[in-house]
Amino acid sequence: MGLANWFSDFCTNIQVQDGGTISIRYKNITKRLNTDFWNTTSETQHSLYVGSYGRNTAIQGFSDLDMVFWLPSELYVRFNNYSGNGQSALLQAVKLSIEKTYPTTSIRADGQVIVVPFKDGISFEVVPAFVNKDDSFTYPDANNGGSWRTTNPRPEIKSMREQNNICNGNLVSLCRMAREWKRNWNVPISGLLIDTLAYQFISTWQYRGQSYTYYDYMCRDFFKWMADQNPQQEYWRAPGSSQYVYDKGLFQYKAKLCYNISLEAIECETATPKLERCAKQKWRKIFGNKYPE
Repeated sequence: MGLANWFSDFCTNIQVQDGGTISIRYKNITKRLNTDFWNTTSETQHSLYVGSYGRNTAIQGFSDLDMVFWLPSELYVRFNNYSGNGQSALLQAVKLSIEKTYPTTSIRADGQVIVVPFKDGISFEVVPAFVNKDDSFTYPDANNGGSWRTTNPRPEIKSMREQNNICNGNLVSLCRMAREWKRNWNVPISGLLIDTLAYQFISTWQYRGQSYTYYDYMCRDFFKWMADQNPQQEYWRAPGSSQYVYDKGLFQYKAKLCYNISLEAIECETATPKLERCAKQKWRKIFGNKYPE
């Protein structure tokens, strides 16, 4: 086995394995909400995967699955006219609906979402929303007396998909590998910021259309690019939506450390004779035990 096989196996190891179970739950929740709010039993209408799962960048072991379910516009008028916290009342109405399908699950309204926790560790976070004319969504925030907020995930999903196609599937792989790095090194960075930085990096990376053979270079150059981000910068703009994506801490230091380790790994790969075991150990130091031994 060579380098390309190592990275191919690594990417396979971190892929989400629970897609079937996730799909069943998603359809169950969608059907229940459609039954109660749209008078239809559709398992797919009026709902959308968002977050990392919607962008196809989630990895095995992720805990929160985000989905938007949009409601009839007349409900916005009703809950917006509440004398109290209409946003909280809307969340409670959606919570009561989902409880009909999952009566023994400890479902709760949590500020902006309905959390549906399952015993395997995956929680669905359902965002009840209303579609705006520009295809963005208005959703409730029950905190601090209640307010309405706006999110626009569709352009993000579209931009990620289009760039991934241009890059021979390498953008999604890079986002997933970076998530495993985040987990292994406890890096203070959000999933959306990982996807945003990976998108920006790979847009101009010279080998973006190549295969797994170039993944050592891709990881090396991405770590270098991340390490060189301005530590004073407070936010970046998400692809597609241009929403503000704020940092959660200084990720640059750990990116620099792993850039140096990747240089050592590549040095082992290119030694004469090749030091394959050494190279694998270096990559495993960066990515953890999902990387093949």
